[in-house]
Amino acid sequence: MSASQFRSELERKRKNRTDAEKRVGEFRTKESQKRSDSAKARAAASKTKSLSTAQGKLKEAERRDKEAEAAGKEAARWQVKATSYMKDEASLMTKLAKAERAEAEAAERKRSRDQQQADRRSAADRAALVSRVAYAEASVERALRTLPAPRAEKLRVLILGASSEGDLRVGREQKRIRTAVESALHRDYIELDVRPAATTSDLLDGITKFRPHVVHFSGHSNEQLIVFEKEDDEPHEGAVVTAQAFAAAVRATDTPPLLVLLNSCHSAAQIDDLVIDVAPFAIGMADSIDDADAISYAAQFYAAVANGQSIQSAHLSGQAALQLAGLDGADLPTLAAAADADPGSAILVKPAGQGS
Repeated sequence: MSASQFRSELERKRKNRTDAEKRVGEFRTKESQKRSDSAKARAAASKTKSLSTAQGKLKEAERRDKEAEAAGKEAARWQVKATSYMKDEASLMTKLAKAERAEAEAAERKRSRDQQQADRRSAADRAALVSRVAYAEASVERALRTLPAPRAEKLRVLILGASSEGDLRVGREQKRIRTAVESALHRDYIELDVRPAATTSDLLDGITKFRPHVVHFSGHSNEQLIVFEKEDDEPHEGAVVTAQAFAAAVRATDTPPLLVLLNSCHSAAQIDDLVIDVAPFAIGMADSIDDADAISYAAQFYAAVANGQSIQSAHLSGQAALQLAGLDGADLPTLAAAADADPGSAILVKPAGQGS
C-alpha cells in the first residue's frame, strides 16, 4: 500500500476509535444515571410506611439495576472496540512511517537520476557545441579534406573487448555487432576481427596485421586511461594504458583508421585528441554508460554502417535505438570529427558499382 492509502486507513480507524470512545462515555453516563435512580428508589422504599409503595419502589430499583448493568456491558463492549481500533492505529502509524520513508527515498533516487541525466545531456551538448564551433572555424580557413572513396575491398573492423574482472558483457556486445552486420544489406562488404579478452598485444597485432578502417574498443576507461587485459586466466585488475599510449599504438601503421569508437565510460574526453592525431572521426561516451545501452548503440551503429549509411547517420541511428528502447543513455555517445572532415558525407561501406 502507498503512504496515501495508509493515511486514509489510519484516518478511518481514528474516526472509528473516536466514535467508540464516545459510545463508551454515553453508556457509562447512562449506567451511572440508572444506578443513581436505583439508589433513590431503594431509599424511597425504606422511608415509606406503605407496603405496596415500598414494593413498587423496590421493583423500580431492580429495573434500574438491570438497565445499569446492560449499559455497563455496552460500555465494556465499546471499550473493547476502542482498544482494538487504537491497536490498529498504532500498527498503521508504523506502516505509514515506513511507506513515507520508502517514497521519500524513491523520490530522492528519481531526483538523482534526473539530475544525472540532465548533467549528461549538458556535457554532451557542450562537447557537441565545442566540436561544431571548431568545425565551423576550420571550414572557413580551408576546404574539407577529401576522404578516399570506399574501395571494392571490405571494410575492416577491429573489435577489441576487455573485461579483466568479468563485470562487463563484452562477449554479448561482440555477438550483437556480428549479428547486426550479418543481417545488413551490405554484410559481404564488412570483415570483422573480433578479439575478446584483448591485450595490448592484440591491439598492436590487430593494427599492423589487420590494418583496420575502424578500431572499436569496449571495456573500462576514464578521461585519461583505457584498461586492457593481461595474459592471465584468472580475474585480475587489467593492464592500464594511457590515452596517449593507446593513440600512439593506433596510429603506428601506414594505413591509419578512419574511425575510432571507444564504447567505454567517460571516453568522450579522449576523442578530440584522437581526431587531431589519429583518425578523422572518433566516438566516445560522455559519462558512465550501462552495458545494455552500450551494446544496443554499437549493434545499431554497425547495422547502419553496413546498410551504407554515413558515419553521422549511423551515430544518430545508434542514439535513436536507445531512445526507442526506453534506455537512459541516448545522450552519452558523442561523435567528434577533424576540422576538415564531414561525418555526414563519410560513407564507410559502398559496394562497387554504386554511384558517388
